[in-house]
Formats: sequence, C-alpha cells, structure tokens
Amino acid sequence: VIREGWIGDTATTVPVGIIDERTERLLRVTERALERAIGMAHQGRRLGDISAEIEEEATRNQLNVVREFVGHGVGRKLHEEPQIPNYGKRGSGPRLKAGMTLAIEPMINLGTGAVRLLDDGWTACTADGMPSAHFEHTVLITNEEPEILTWRGKTQLK
Repeated sequence: VIREGWIGDTATTVPVGIIDERTERLLRVTERALERAIGMAHQGRRLGDISAEIEEEATRNQLNVVREFVGHGVGRKLHEEPQIPNYGKRGSGPRLKAGMTLAIEPMINLGTGAVRLLDDGWTACTADGMPSAHFEHTVLITNEEPEILTWRGKTQLK
C-alpha cells in the first residue's frame, strides 16, 4: 500500500478449503504472535523484545519460526532498517523510539522453520512441505500505545 509516498506493508494467511485442526491452530498461534509482538512495540523497549515475543509464542505451541525472512522498518521504501527477526533475545537490539514505523510479520511453520525459494527466485515455500502462516501489520511507535497503520477495522487504512 502506498499513500502520499509512504508505504504500508501488511499480510494475512487465508485458508482455502477445509483445513485440519493443526493448521487451524497454526493460524491462530501466528496471528496471536503478531498481536503479542505489537504489544511489545512501545517506546523505550528493545527490538529484541518484539522478536522474542514471536519466537516464544511459536515455541510454546511446538511450532517453528522462519529465520530466513524478517520484519523490517518501512517508510518511503518498502524494506528499511531495522530488520526484525522472528527470533531473538529480550533486552537486545536498538531501543524503539517514537516515530519509528515497523512492519512486524511473524512467519511460523507447522514443521521445521526451514524454507526454500523456487526457481522463479521469488516464491518461498517450506522446505518440508508442511503448512506455514504469515500475518503482518505496519506499526507506528508513538509516545503512547503502538498504532497499527494497516488495520482495516471500522475505518479504512489511515
């Protein structure tokens, strides 16, 4: 999404057809990991707090995070610094500051965390063929609560 030269990044995983209970749980856990990670996106916290929250939610549920792809800063360009891995250590990394805009995007797999790129150089899939889920929002760090810029609730994109 581009508006007035600013970029917003968002993703959702939508099941097609009937899915089994394990895949349904994968979707719920991944979406919850995003919600919990956004809850860590407060001024003064560290980037590793966001990453750790994603990894801990996956691990608690016997799932694995994708390590090859990361969340990122977003603004005039789609991929800006800092990188936001789906794994990390609490209290590590740069401090979050009001005005930072982050694309937080947990990617969690039912099998191993390994992925591979197809021959087109763009399409990614799990290395073991197991289901994966990916949810993402662009979040603005403020002096108060984090603001989800790509939320499409009662109002459209802000």
